[in-house]
Amino acid sequence: MKIVCNTELLSEACQNVSRVVSTKTSIPAIEGIYLKALGNELMLTGYDLEVGINTSIEAKVEEQGSIIINARILCDILRKLPAETVRIEADERQLCVISCGEVEYKIVGIAAEEYPELPQVTGGYPIIVESNILEDMVRQTIFAVSKNDTKIVHTGIKFEITRGQIRLIAVDGFRLAIRTEQIKYTGDDMSFIVPAKTLNEVIKLIDNCEVISMNIAKRHIIFEVGNYSIISRLLDGDFLDYNAAIPKSLTTEVNVNVKTFVDSIERTSLLITDRLKSPLRCVFDENTIKISTVTSLGTANDKLACKTEGNRVEIGFNNVFLLDALKACTIDNVKITLNGPLSPITIVPPEGDNFLFLVLPVRLKNEG
Repeated sequence: MKIVCNTELLSEACQNVSRVVSTKTSIPAIEGIYLKALGNELMLTGYDLEVGINTSIEAKVEEQGSIIINARILCDILRKLPAETVRIEADERQLCVISCGEVEYKIVGIAAEEYPELPQVTGGYPIIVESNILEDMVRQTIFAVSKNDTKIVHTGIKFEITRGQIRLIAVDGFRLAIRTEQIKYTGDDMSFIVPAKTLNEVIKLIDNCEVISMNIAKRHIIFEVGNYSIISRLLDGDFLDYNAAIPKSLTTEVNVNVKTFVDSIERTSLLITDRLKSPLRCVFDENTIKISTVTSLGTANDKLACKTEGNRVEIGFNNVFLLDALKACTIDNVKITLNGPLSPITIVPPEGDNFLFLVLPVRLKNEG
């Protein structure tokens, strides 16, 4: 293989592809980036057996061929190169020479044949979504994805796609996030669960791209994001019946400004630390929310105005979970519904069903 290409373009492609490369594995090939020179392109692939990223850049290909180079070493070298163009040559012994200006590196690569084959997605269902819409939907649900592996299926986000609508759902046992948008789709209804890790990579690549194409097969999905293809396995298992988790009745409805509520919670939470955990006590009363907490450092109290209809409710929350849900709201005011001190609260828009965030309460000490 012999190629010459733009140093900055190659460096950027390598950084993006390397994010899915394995760092702790017994398979040296997947610690590397697979480079393949063909036609007038250099194709790059990173893959950790669960998520893979493909892309290509323009290159002057003097001799076709392929090789695997350790991702960390290649990325570090490219970042430090002094000139605009870089030359990469690899011979049949997998000796790779990287030269740029007066700089030259000789790196021992790995034979391309040792690279695992990426899954193929053929005959799937293509779905087109505007990139800014998908990015917002992922950012507004991914905070509620489970961080542990007790139920692998909840470490992903569930997609439900019906005619004209896409819905994303995330749950971790303490909270639930649902985000819904209208899309142009007339195919069959479908649902699938994408690992959160995959979606993190998708939204990192979303810049300079107006639409994202999703192609879904039985076990895998491909996201086409600009010049990048991200292929991922889908998660299999019984996802929470989230409709059953949403309270069907309410005793109290509160309309509140999001920023005012967030600021108040953050002030009151200053006495709560990882070592000194304590619930937030929230009293939803007549057009007022009172927030307080007690730790060994002392006490904090605050109060803010709201519009309340229904019964007075005194309820406890994990401050982080409540803040995460409120910070995911992208509107000025929200409607909070409650059904007593032991039932989950829901946070929804004043009108419509664009999102729903559910947070489980924490039992307060003076409750039996």
